[in-house]
Amino acid sequence: MLKERPESSSNIKILKKTSLYKGWSTLNEYIIDYTRRDGRTEQQTREIFDSGDGAAVLLYNPSVRKILLIRQFRLPVLLNGHADGFIIECCAGMLDELNPEQAIIKEIEEETGYQVTEVTKIYEAFATPGAHKEKIHFYSAEYNYGMKIHNGGGDISEQEDIEILEYRYDQIPDLLISGKIIDAKTIVLLQWAMMRLV
Repeated sequence: MLKERPESSSNIKILKKTSLYKGWSTLNEYIIDYTRRDGRTEQQTREIFDSGDGAAVLLYNPSVRKILLIRQFRLPVLLNGHADGFIIECCAGMLDELNPEQAIIKEIEEETGYQVTEVTKIYEAFATPGAHKEKIHFYSAEYNYGMKIHNGGGDISEQEDIEILEYRYDQIPDLLISGKIIDAKTIVLLQWAMMRLV
């Protein structure tokens, strides 16, 4: 019977790291010694993307029982067979130099036009742990119509063109079951909403 591995990386030794590409994202090749659970050590090669960590938020308005989502074009989705590349998502963005809370508050204002001052951390999760370093910080935040300071739509300098959508709480199950939502981080947040809001 195999023993459980202790929560440490003593079974991993990084032998070499090579930068293969550096642009908006970086791609590094790692060569590691990996000690298996049975004690054998093998050499493995992994290519890992790194574009930084991200944050995502589900905006909800308890007084009118609505949530706020966005719709925008995503080229990878189009390239992978989607009809037009426009998908419905939660508000989200990369951290850049900001901490996760500052980053998501900034994204909320840019994308939706709402000035939210407080967000609540739900959890953290890795998006694609087999090939990507990105960790997503998940939040929820209340909004109301008095917080609206501009029309939103995204940052023109980042070539964003965002449509703002509102859905009733009772529409959340259909958004999930019908397959209208195909973005993983949004599915995660809508499942949280199913447990906490609906």
